[in-house]
Amino acid sequence: MVELVNRPYATAFEAHALANPDVLCLSADLTSSCEIDGFRDRHPDRFLSMGMAEQNMLSFAGGLGLAGYRPFLHSFGVFLYRRPYDQLMASIAYPRRKVRLMGFLPGITTPGGMTHQAIEDISVMRAIPNMTVLETGDATEVESICAAADAVDGPVYCRVLRGAVPRLFDTPLRLGEMRVLAAGSDVLVVTAGITTEEAIRARAAFDRAGVSVRHLHLSTLKPFDAAAIVAHAAACRYGVVTLENHLVAGGIGSMVAEALAEAGLARRLIRLGLQDTYAHGGSRAYLMGYYGMDAMALVRAVERLTGLQTGIDEAALGAVRLEAVHSVLKAEAL
Repeated sequence: MVELVNRPYATAFEAHALANPDVLCLSADLTSSCEIDGFRDRHPDRFLSMGMAEQNMLSFAGGLGLAGYRPFLHSFGVFLYRRPYDQLMASIAYPRRKVRLMGFLPGITTPGGMTHQAIEDISVMRAIPNMTVLETGDATEVESICAAADAVDGPVYCRVLRGAVPRLFDTPLRLGEMRVLAAGSDVLVVTAGITTEEAIRARAAFDRAGVSVRHLHLSTLKPFDAAAIVAHAAACRYGVVTLENHLVAGGIGSMVAEALAEAGLARRLIRLGLQDTYAHGGSRAYLMGYYGMDAMALVRAVERLTGLQTGIDEAALGAVRLEAVHSVLKAEAL
């Protein structure tokens, strides 16, 4: 039974901020939605409400960084780069300010539709010079994301999970390290964020079907360890499948493709994720199935890659984690 941890970010951020007096908490009118309402109430002298004005918040944070503070900015991921892109570049990235951009509801983890879904954020943020990009995949990584981000000498963008988050790992997120979750030799599967849980659901079924899967979980997306990816891919005879909560263009699939091409390693690659489309609103489980980002999509991709018919169906997979509904009217609050 997977342990679910409720609001791990709230506890982790407060502990980190109290241990580091230069850390400030900034919010863009989404305080409770980003789990920092308790910090606001208990530590008002360390909390700044910037209102629904992300462009101003990012410029202000750049000034705080110049003054020696380490501001943690909290909003939905999409609001930390789309509207304030110019301020992000000029006030934070270019001068290498120690600003920590904590982006909640990455990809399709929100039912809010296109306006709230950060589906191209990895491609945008990894293209920005001086920017580090991290992504959390479980409660342990959420609990350790503040310390990891705050150890970077420069700006950091983090894809953060919220609410009830499963605990999949025993060790904290470490900068630059990928997790080897299975060490097979047929197919390399590369995941990050919420897609790692989907791949874990399929791994036992692959074992029973005689398919040897090597599974890597990424939490540091930039800097990207291309050499390690190439070495793992070279050890798998059929090829690579990437599964990501993001558009396949510019995301993890593109990063792996670039690594293979630059190394001259001939391996087939199947990229699973959003395929040149916006996602509509809906529950996370529904959207992952609809857009081919779940465990069954991974099974079908592995079958295409290997030419094998595994016989794996939904009943053969690990159990789906059911999330408690927010209300009878909608599955999740924004």
